[in-house]
Amino acid sequence: KLIGYSKAKTLGARLGTLAKIRPKDLVPNFPQIAEPTTGESMGESAERMAKENGITRADQDAWALRSHQLAAAGTQDGRLTAEIGPVYVPPGFETVAQTDNGIRSDTSEEALAKLRPVFDRQHGSVTAGNASPLTDGASAVLMMSEERAKADGLEPMGFVRSYAFSGLDPGGQLLQGPAYAAPMALERAGITMADIGLMEMHEAFAAQVLSNLQALSSQKFAEEELGRSQAVGHPDLDVINVMGGSIAIGHPFGATGGRITTTLLNEMKRRDVELGLITVCAAGGLGFAMVVERG
Repeated sequence: KLIGYSKAKTLGARLGTLAKIRPKDLVPNFPQIAEPTTGESMGESAERMAKENGITRADQDAWALRSHQLAAAGTQDGRLTAEIGPVYVPPGFETVAQTDNGIRSDTSEEALAKLRPVFDRQHGSVTAGNASPLTDGASAVLMMSEERAKADGLEPMGFVRSYAFSGLDPGGQLLQGPAYAAPMALERAGITMADIGLMEMHEAFAAQVLSNLQALSSQKFAEEELGRSQAVGHPDLDVINVMGGSIAIGHPFGATGGRITTTLLNEMKRRDVELGLITVCAAGGLGFAMVVERG
């Protein structure tokens, strides 16, 4: 109706359009967070994955606690803050944000256990504590050919060795895409999971992380879902999300991919690791995996 008003060419036409406008027409129309094909939100999908895959509330809370503790350590020793560009906060633009404010260094298993389930209030296990918060943020990664980098005198942080996408039925296990994309990326790189020295897995929900790690280690999943004779496996937990993840740091849509890529490459340099793996789940049943190398 407002568009019609803007297109009206005469005063009479504009007044006629205004007369049709009702208060409800001025209420903002917020974007839906549900999958358009299923009507199910990501949180509801994560809840269903937890039930179907036998992921317990205690295991989800333990992963969330790990995320906060490692992110707090990475902030305290400067590894995470080295990746953050200071931001002046409105409205006065006098306060400067230099660290992520979602990290709870003082949280505990007891504190997380007190939180109520969000998506299935009676029998659920996904809470605000073991899910990633939606936060403001942005990231940028400069990509170019090796030839261009040399010509410009730039030292690459790393190289993309391979990548893969997967697509699943959104009505199934919506966030299980990494378990399908990772083996494809590894195969295209000519390596196995045993060659990976560090891994960054986007933490949309602890249930999603644990479901994907479970699938990667499952012989049954390998045979029935991937058509492989051997389980893909996953690295030791002490080299996965070594500075926490999205559960603690937050998940600004469109920024997480750049953030975890930067974090992984920086940590690969510190630890003198040659190969790293990134995995991300996404709406629509999409999954992404990328193998990077220092070269």
